[in-house]
Amino acid sequence: VITVGYGGLPDRDGIVTLDACIMDSDGRCGSVAYLQHIMHPISVARKVMEETPHVMLVGEGAQEFARNQGFEETNLLTPESEAAWRQWQEEEGPERPPINVENHDTIGMLALDADGDMAGACTTSGASFKYHGRVGDSPIIGAGLYVDNAVGGATATGWGEAVIRAVGCFLVVEFMRQGHSPEDACRLAVERVIEKNPDWRDIQVGFLALNKQGEYGAYCIAPGFNYAVQTPDGGNQLLDSGSRL
Repeated sequence: VITVGYGGLPDRDGIVTLDACIMDSDGRCGSVAYLQHIMHPISVARKVMEETPHVMLVGEGAQEFARNQGFEETNLLTPESEAAWRQWQEEEGPERPPINVENHDTIGMLALDADGDMAGACTTSGASFKYHGRVGDSPIIGAGLYVDNAVGGATATGWGEAVIRAVGCFLVVEFMRQGHSPEDACRLAVERVIEKNPDWRDIQVGFLALNKQGEYGAYCIAPGFNYAVQTPDGGNQLLDSGSRL
């Protein structure tokens, strides 16, 4: 994973910008977008949820809030990421950011506790070499993350614009509400994304879901999306999701 937080690939101007959101069992949520110089944006998103009446803070406002909450600022651009950015400038040019199955990644987490309560979180530095100011699906409640404590939760990875257009994670949860298994709900949401994107073979979108009964599943457009599961007995495993291609 090279597009999440410290060491994440920057935007077309060489700046690392971060997005994150969190949602709990009571439907409370917090989000930050276009945040710079903060190592753990998900922690700032949690503070937005717990300490403010708002859902989302962005840009300079999110930055000021993070400082006021005691978060330290640091340079997130590593030498390796800067070298990759300079190579992209030389080879591709800054006219258009690439859209492909490999230039983005996301950390998404879903949890079910012993009391049957659910929560989720999602964090990313977004598409590599994106336009300055671009925000993807990850901090958008309903797109990159959604949790309904009566049903289950879902999180997404891949090309954020496609996820936003489908309101992807809300859609996954609604499919589970209708009785579909987590994997089948993810598959149906991927099919909806495919319907809305004629160029779907050139992008990657994947969904991960967990329902109230502790069942889980994932599905994506192209192979290569895997996810980790930790069980109550302390066991853990790395699984490959199903895929359309």
